[in-house]
Amino acid sequence: MDDSRITTPEYLWEDDNEVVIRPRYFSEYTGQQQVKENVEIFVKAALGRGEALDHVLLYGPPGLGKTTLATIIANELNVNIRVTSGPAIGRPGDLAAIISDLQERDILFIDEIHRLNRTVEEVLYPAMEDFCIDIVTGKGPGAKSLRLPLPPFTLIGATTRAGMLAAPLRDRFGVICRLEYYSDKELLSIIRRSAKIFNVPIDEGGAIEISKRARGTPRIANRLLRRLRDFAEVKGNGIVTREIAAEGLSMLGVDEIGLDYTDRKMMLAMLEKYDGGPVGLDNIAASISESIDTIEDVCEPYLMQIGFIQRTPRGRLATAAAWDYFKLKPRRNLIPPGAEKKTQGSLF
Repeated sequence: MDDSRITTPEYLWEDDNEVVIRPRYFSEYTGQQQVKENVEIFVKAALGRGEALDHVLLYGPPGLGKTTLATIIANELNVNIRVTSGPAIGRPGDLAAIISDLQERDILFIDEIHRLNRTVEEVLYPAMEDFCIDIVTGKGPGAKSLRLPLPPFTLIGATTRAGMLAAPLRDRFGVICRLEYYSDKELLSIIRRSAKIFNVPIDEGGAIEISKRARGTPRIANRLLRRLRDFAEVKGNGIVTREIAAEGLSMLGVDEIGLDYTDRKMMLAMLEKYDGGPVGLDNIAASISESIDTIEDVCEPYLMQIGFIQRTPRGRLATAAAWDYFKLKPRRNLIPPGAEKKTQGSLF
């Protein structure tokens, strides 16, 4: 993943102060209205019964607030939250140590849960379903299996790739929520709140300009706001205006709809080199010297969201909207009539 991209939704070191601006309760949380309302009901019901909340799976593109929502749930339940990630749990013993340290109704949050080791997952199954953990002591014929009871707890898993979760693990989550990209109006509210916390003077035009270019992602909006504060102090009078925002974001390589250099390079390669496609992911990555992961996890979700590309059985295909935006005319379709039907089952 290219960490130099200001528009990457992945967590960067410069996002460390993101913790400061994260909302702590549902009343402070903006966006994801349907998810928020449903989860709030489940939390209130669990509180009323004095029980642990059902296990929760949060999935969707990075930067949309999965960790924030997990923290809010813990605050609303007034319980402790233990935060870890799938790659950090290397052995079943590591997970057993973490789970056995939880108190009743506590929350265990596992980010990137799709990257859990399969042997570690096996430990999770009885812990999630029966609130117990199996420990094997000794080796060979003398080995013994001990089943230790656990206090009822809630596992909150977060993933950007729900399809990579094993079916037995996915089925053990009682609450499954998909987080969607934010609207410009929702981002506008988030930017205003963040500007107050960061003490960044900003006018309505500047906030609107950021919201239009933030790719529907709060993490990117907050990152752009911090960068534009520097532009405002050096090139303006300290206030992030529409003019300062437009100039600063252009200098950062972020255009009017949030596309950056890599996005534009990818789209122009599809349009000019491959006549709009269909073209395979490997060919796109090779032609612009980018990794497949960057294209698949960062570029493609947003380009699909704004309707610039489609996934087809034969590869990625640029839409009419993409041709119009880049002011290019599609050349004659080079695919022979009937070829599309013959290759529907082909791999790309």
